[in-house]
Amino acid sequence: MITPRSGSILNYIIRRYITDAVPVPSQAIADNADIKVSPATIRNEMAQLEKEGYLIRPHTSAGCIPADKGYRYYVESIERITLPREEQYMISHTFHQVEKEVEAWVSLTASLLARLTQNVAVVSLPKSNESKLKHLEIMAVQDTRALIVVVLDGAVVKQKLISFDTPVSQPELSAASARLNAAYTGLTSSQILKSNLELSPLEKKAREHLVEIIKAEDSKELQEPHLEGWQFMLNQPEFAQGGNMRSLMELAEQRGLLKVIIPASLNEPGVHVHGVHVIIGKENQYKAIQNCSVVVCHYGLPEEVSGTIAVVGPTRMPYSHTIPTVFYLSSVLSQLLGGLYGKDTPNEPRKSS
Repeated sequence: MITPRSGSILNYIIRRYITDAVPVPSQAIADNADIKVSPATIRNEMAQLEKEGYLIRPHTSAGCIPADKGYRYYVESIERITLPREEQYMISHTFHQVEKEVEAWVSLTASLLARLTQNVAVVSLPKSNESKLKHLEIMAVQDTRALIVVVLDGAVVKQKLISFDTPVSQPELSAASARLNAAYTGLTSSQILKSNLELSPLEKKAREHLVEIIKAEDSKELQEPHLEGWQFMLNQPEFAQGGNMRSLMELAEQRGLLKVIIPASLNEPGVHVHGVHVIIGKENQYKAIQNCSVVVCHYGLPEEVSGTIAVVGPTRMPYSHTIPTVFYLSSVLSQLLGGLYGKDTPNEPRKSS
């Protein structure tokens, strides 16, 4: 059982190991930590922490390093934290320099996150839970052919050719466009299909293609995420030999990294979690990343559109900086998407296990 004293010793060992990446001996704690007990007492506390699975002693005569259980205790003991003001200002200023479009925002987020955390950043493009029609236009191409242009929420633009059995004029197509916009703007494909609006043959044909376009967009797999920071990971002593790193890079090449690092609870349909999740070492389901920790958060608008932002690094990552960095950048992306959709976004930080 963790006592206030053993908790202080454990947290000191973890902070020291995160910084130095070498086992921490009892004498170092006695000399440097603000724990007013004898080295013998510290050794006894460390032995008990080792027995309970919070610490590991790599060699009999060496100091201790944290176990996954120790890191979990440490993460849970971190008080509510926010990103330093100067980093917030830097991030905000940087976002003002890029184009106002989603791809640029996601790319910049991955780059900033990797640089600020010195680990691998993984940021997916946002995807609508169910796309909604924002506007459509039908334009004549030939006597019996027309082009339907569909704009969905999030500035997604799709187009498709429609063939008719008889010639159609642009005035007819414009009238059909106006009627369908009035009836279906703001609706999903399922809501459009449930509508009992009586339609002309031309309008029915256009509606069929509209529903096909929306369903195709909804059924798309998540696009390959933006990945940045491999060079930072290679600088970590845990990955210096390359074997651990190779497993991660193979996952990335096979386009499976995003699926592996996201907990199942975050992937359930319709779920949008506000808060940062930390998965440590063997808490990860997949063996390839059980020597890593993942700090992950969804961003976006509840029930409408969401993406994922994550950091992958050694279990020895600086959680007290990584957690608020992930949260802050997820908040920035959520606010940008909110502006795109014309909606406010929740922005209250909290950490989830």
